[in-house]
Amino acid sequence: MKSIVKKPGLRISIPTLFFFLTTVTLAILLLASKRSAEKGGGYDSSTVMSRVSYLQELALVQHNYTGVISYKDYRKFLNLNVPLTDKYFLLKYNGYVKAGVDFSRIKVNVLNATDVHVSIPKPKILDTVVDENSIEVFNESENAFNPIKIADYNEALSREKNVMIRGAIEQGIYEQATQQAKLTLTALLTEMGFVHIEITEELVIPPVN
Repeated sequence: MKSIVKKPGLRISIPTLFFFLTTVTLAILLLASKRSAEKGGGYDSSTVMSRVSYLQELALVQHNYTGVISYKDYRKFLNLNVPLTDKYFLLKYNGYVKAGVDFSRIKVNVLNATDVHVSIPKPKILDTVVDENSIEVFNESENAFNPIKIADYNEALSREKNVMIRGAIEQGIYEQATQQAKLTLTALLTEMGFVHIEITEELVIPPVN
């Protein structure tokens, strides 16, 4: 009579089974995450914003100027010009006006792996500079009754900066700054793998008086 030998069955404990299932699930999630990252960059809004913040200098627009300032003034008495007290000079200078979008105020909304929406604020004048080393003064008056002072040069330059800003705005520096910001952002987001990129300008509601 043959004896029957029973082989012990394979027993899997509950902790072992749980560990196995957890490992498999985690592996699947990591694989899906990796594929998503490879497909669309795998970036969230905060990650994109951290990359965007480094682009500020690349998105600036600069208008260069060479100008001549004609300055003339008198001593006043009862708000009238006093004769023989005029002072005047001509001043030549080089300078520039710089405008751009404040990238720290940009809002990024990553919709999915391929779609992103970016809201940018209105551009503004960031810098107005007159190169002091370029200044040349011509045709200065020498009036003992009303001598030229350093404050007169500063006043003339301060007024001219306002003229430079108005000129830059009339020549479209705001529109150019907005366009430059959009081009810079589009290039970055395309490089990051986004396909559908929507960039809109921030809506500013004027205050009600």
